[in-house]
Parts: sequence; structure tokens; C-alpha cells
Amino acid sequence: MTGIPDKLYFRIGEVAKIVGVKAYVLRYWEKEFPQLAPSKSRSKQRLYRREEVELLLQIKNLLYDERFTINGARQRLEELKAEKKKPEQKNQDNLKPQISIPLLGQEGLQKNLITMKEKLFEAAKALDRI
Repeated sequence: MTGIPDKLYFRIGEVAKIVGVKAYVLRYWEKEFPQLAPSKSRSKQRLYRREEVELLLQIKNLLYDERFTINGARQRLEELKAEKKKPEQKNQDNLKPQISIPLLGQEGLQKNLITMKEKLFEAAKALDRI
């Protein structure tokens, strides 16, 4: 997002100016949105990371522009988080081996294992010939 300075941490006053709300509003949102958890300095000042500032801008948009309630905005953020994870999950699913093993009894499983063992030995012999 644009308009956010390139820094590691932001104090609450800076974040309030960037987001365009008062500091007490940010403190209230911290209570209402579990995703917001700024760290604190030794002097107990809140230190927000860039991701949290972006999240605050998103929260402000949901509440002020799209007119969501607090509960609705919380739910929408969860939905957006789930949507972001879906493409990652699909990519991980593509990496999983596509092997289907029929559900068999003990005897069928033993036969399958013996067959697989024989095929592995055949493959190893073929590789030795290369």
C-alpha cells in the first residue's frame, strides 16, 4: 500500500496519522480484532509493523467506507485470510503424490506390498543395467 513510510516499526501516533484516526480508536481496534497485536517497547509504547499498519488501513476501509459493523469487519477479515490461503493450499496439494490405495483387508494389503516390492526390485535391476 502506498503512503506508508519504509520503516520496520511505527509508534501509535505515526500510525494514527497514516490511518487517519485517533490513537484511542487504534487501541479500541486492538481489543476488537485479534489479528492486531503490536509489540511494545521497553517504555511500553506500542510498536506497529508495516503489516499491522496495512491491516489497520483495511479495517478502516471496511468500517468507514464499506460500512461494516465491527463483527462484520472481523468476519470479512477472516474470509479474506481464508481466500489468501486457498491458492497456497492448492499449490501444496499439487505437490502431494497422487497415489490411490484401495481399502483392502490384511491379505490384500500383503499382496499389494509383495507386488510393490517385486516391482521395486525390477526397477533397481533395470537401473543397474543402465
